[in-house]
Amino acid sequence: MEFFDDHKQEHKENEMVLLQTNIDDMNPEFCPYVSERLLMAGAHDVFWVPILMKKGRPGFLLNVLTHEKRLASIEQIVFEETTTLGMRYIWTECKRLERRWEEVQTAWGTIRVKVGLHNGKVVQFAPEYADCEVAAKAHNVPLKAVYEAAKKHFPGSI
Repeated sequence: MEFFDDHKQEHKENEMVLLQTNIDDMNPEFCPYVSERLLMAGAHDVFWVPILMKKGRPGFLLNVLTHEKRLASIEQIVFEETTTLGMRYIWTECKRLERRWEEVQTAWGTIRVKVGLHNGKVVQFAPEYADCEVAAKAHNVPLKAVYEAAKKHFPGSI
């Protein structure tokens, strides 16, 4: 998994930018597509917050966290794919936990578990949703059953 290559060690990332823009005239069905394009271009995080704009119009606050070296390509996507006319920037830094994958065995097969470590100690873990979904569909069992089984079988349970 390429995602974890940058997170083998706990660290801080400098030169990060939170790009924000308010959007009130775009079809909300476009949001997942825009998010996917931004993530594929190297955004670290993309999230949408429902807001009320002037004159009481519903809208979204698009938030994109990226490294400043990717800012030009992220801007390009936001301007091409949304109806915004401008955006704001907040320079920041991010603290990242050490991350790794572990596997657990369940009655429905192997499930990967994403593990977060702080100072070498497991502080977070979560079954990989995609693995749980595949197992639930393949065995016709509830997704939550697979998810809970994976959590139960994780040896570093908190």
